[in-house]
Amino acid sequence: MGHAPVASPPLRASAKLAYGLGDFGFGLSWNMVGAFLLFFYTDVALLPAAAVGTLLLISRLADAAVDPLIGMMVDRTRSATGRARPWFRLGAIPFGLLCVATFWSPPGGEAIRLVWAVVTFGVLGLLFSVVNIPYGALLPMMTNRHDERLSLGSLRAAGTAISVIVATAATMPLVGLFGGGDQRRGFLLVAVLFGLATTLTTLNLLRCPEQVHAADPPSRQRLWPQVRAMVANRAWYTVFLFALLNFVRFGALLAITPFFAIHVLGQPWMISILLPAVSGTLLIGSMLAPAYFRRWGMRRGNLIALGAALPLFALLPLAEGSISLFLTLYLAGSVLLSITMTAIFAMAAEAIDHHETLTGTRNEGLLSSGISLSTKIGMAIGGALVAYGLAAVGYAPGTVGAGVVAGMRWLYYAPILTCLVAQMAVIARYPDIRRAG
Repeated sequence: MGHAPVASPPLRASAKLAYGLGDFGFGLSWNMVGAFLLFFYTDVALLPAAAVGTLLLISRLADAAVDPLIGMMVDRTRSATGRARPWFRLGAIPFGLLCVATFWSPPGGEAIRLVWAVVTFGVLGLLFSVVNIPYGALLPMMTNRHDERLSLGSLRAAGTAISVIVATAATMPLVGLFGGGDQRRGFLLVAVLFGLATTLTTLNLLRCPEQVHAADPPSRQRLWPQVRAMVANRAWYTVFLFALLNFVRFGALLAITPFFAIHVLGQPWMISILLPAVSGTLLIGSMLAPAYFRRWGMRRGNLIALGAALPLFALLPLAEGSISLFLTLYLAGSVLLSITMTAIFAMAAEAIDHHETLTGTRNEGLLSSGISLSTKIGMAIGGALVAYGLAAVGYAPGTVGAGVVAGMRWLYYAPILTCLVAQMAVIARYPDIRRAG
């Protein structure tokens, strides 16, 4: 039912750069949320950890209904500027504003602060969908050239990497600088700075052309038949599960690292090394990934990288007494995992092409909404696991005993190792896709 596509025109360097900067902007705000919102809620807004875990989980599960609808709306959008780009203009400013509101704690009792957290975090997730689902759909619209897709995926991964380096390394120092000892004020002003950058880079995505299937008539199919076809696409559901597990691991790691560095390693300064290293290594992986996956392919390449990373992370508990050895193992494992994270974007584009082969329709918005959903649900599950875990071991700011420290150690290592094994099982089912064009 598909057809061999004519190769799309080569992309300008400015369009590629604008695309990569898109994830830089999203990442500044979204990874500040992922890395520090749990800490902000428990230690600054003074909300109970168990309530925060429920908030993180329920808000993201609610997106399960919203994201496919936004994806379908993207598929049905037709305008002079395309299908994806109108959404950037619509959502850029509101998303930046909600990034700020999320890190403002209103005066009043715990109930008022909790209601504000529920509302702002919930709306923030909705607005993230409004801009991020079209962004995910944009890559296969920009080009059908395999090498350019790998290049765009790597630029997106590089944008993510740089944003997380900046967000995780700079947030706490900037909180101290801007707040002058007042963390409430410091977090708010950092959110203002990052929210402004997010808005500007989102609007800059209007420079990205839509060259593939931009003239197709909008789909008018009902939602559920399209969802069933999407779930039946083995390439798509494999990428979905792979990304979900990746972001469960990533979300848990971001959430627990501040507590782990302070209370387990006894080195608070390590926060500004461990967190940036997660995505600093992604910058390296984004440069290695195109040649690596051309050599080994998606399925085998991911299996090799995951299999090599697993023993490195398994050895970390034995290296806690030596910061240099701990960092060596951690950085080497993170580079390997960064290669697999880069692959998600290229595999998602391949899954859309495969969907067209299977069904005769592309549905970039709907399929990309699923990948966006896996990101948000994965991050939420990871963060909620940490929040519930902290509540279960009796964590309270200022009173951390030996039992709590032992619990934090488990909360750090168990999600990493479990998710790596599960990712290997999932990617083993990724199909061989013959690329056209």
